[in-house]
Amino acid sequence: MDLTAHGGRMNRDLDRLGAIYYAISGLDGAPVVLLLHGLGSSGDDWAPQLPALAARYRVLTVDLPGHHRSARPRGELSIGRMAEEVETLLDRLAIERVHAVGLSLGGCVALALTVRAPARVQSLTLVNTFAHLRPSGLRAAARGTGRALLALAAPMSLVARYVAHEAFPRPDQAALRNAARARLAANPRRHYLACLAALMRFDVRHRLAEIRCPTLVVAGARDVTVPLAVKEALARSIAGARLCVVADSGHVTPFDQADALNRLLAEHLATANA
Repeated sequence: MDLTAHGGRMNRDLDRLGAIYYAISGLDGAPVVLLLHGLGSSGDDWAPQLPALAARYRVLTVDLPGHHRSARPRGELSIGRMAEEVETLLDRLAIERVHAVGLSLGGCVALALTVRAPARVQSLTLVNTFAHLRPSGLRAAARGTGRALLALAAPMSLVARYVAHEAFPRPDQAALRNAARARLAANPRRHYLACLAALMRFDVRHRLAEIRCPTLVVAGARDVTVPLAVKEALARSIAGARLCVVADSGHVTPFDQADALNRLLAEHLATANA
């Protein structure tokens, strides 16, 4: 099967052995951009970025293990296990190097992939993500506890409503909010909880000094999920990393400030390819 899309078409497939859903678009033979989505969502998160990226690169999107069209691996799910599954997919697709771009959970997976297989990652773009997340202050702790209790006890429809409203709170974001709610509500609770637990255990702070590839850290100025201080610390801990704060953006910058993120990606990827 030809795995590369041409003329704006996109080929999609399921990696039958690892049961990871993926889609490839863009230019055959061009550098590969790997897009990794956030918690409870899917590769469809990157729709606002695909046209711009596919005009210059070969673009690989995946549904991370335990999300949407991808199966959840047996046993305990961890960020490292997700990175391992993604690396296995790259092997099967004969992709040697990627520019890894991750949002939130996807950024954690991108970090884990980079410390696991540094030669494989040509550049990193980390959007509203972290190397380790702990609440900073009582308000943040209360928000995190409330979200965890909601995920444990409430129907996924209510969890989805809460998370979508936090991501897209403004009246003019109703369409984005409704789409996010639908994606989140489709998650089986056990998968969502397993991924949430994996995020809570994740900690690669002691490995950040090993990262040597060009790194861009993107921070939404209004993000209440991952505090700006956490992203500032992440950028300081990676040699040569650049921090860009996107004005009027919350946690899901690929949607609420798509044009700004597309410009940052274009600049960062062009520099990393130079």
